[in-house]
Amino acid sequence: METIIKTMQSSTPSASVSALEDHVGFWLRFVSNHVSGEFARQVEQRGVSVSDWVAMREMYRHEQSGAAELVSALGMTKGAVSKIVTRLQKKGLVARAPGVVDKRAQHLMLTPAGRALVPELAAIADRNDASCFASLSVAQRQSLMGMMQQIVQDRQLRQVPTE
Repeated sequence: METIIKTMQSSTPSASVSALEDHVGFWLRFVSNHVSGEFARQVEQRGVSVSDWVAMREMYRHEQSGAAELVSALGMTKGAVSKIVTRLQKKGLVARAPGVVDKRAQHLMLTPAGRALVPELAAIADRNDASCFASLSVAQRQSLMGMMQQIVQDRQLRQVPTE
C-alpha cells in the first residue's frame, strides 16, 4: 500500500490538471472498493450479494414490511427492490404475503432461514470493518464515520450503498 501511495504522490503534477490523488473522492473510492470488495466476496460465499444483505438487514429490523417501505428505506426503485426480493424468495430467505386490508399490497418477511442468516452476515460485516480499519484508533473511526455522516446529511443522500 505504501508503494501505491508513494507512486501516486511522486507523479509530476500538471499546473492545469489536478492529479487523481489530489481528490478526496479518489481516496474514498479507493478505500471503498477494497472494503466493499472483500465484504462482497465473503457474503457471496454464503450465497447472497451485498444488495441481498442490505435488503435482508432492513427486513430483519421489522417483523414484516411492505414493498413500498423497503423501497423507501433503501432508496431504490421498485424494480430493483422487486428483483432483490424475488431472488431472495427463490433462495428461501424471504416470503411474500398479501396484505390483510389491500390484497394487492404485499408484506415481506424473512423466512426462518433468512432470519438465521442475518446475524451471520452481520458478523462478517463487523469482522470486515474491524480488519479493514484496524490501523485506525476508535476515535479515528468515529471521526471518519462522523464526517461521512455529515456529508450524507448535508447532501441529503438517500440511496443505501449496495455495491
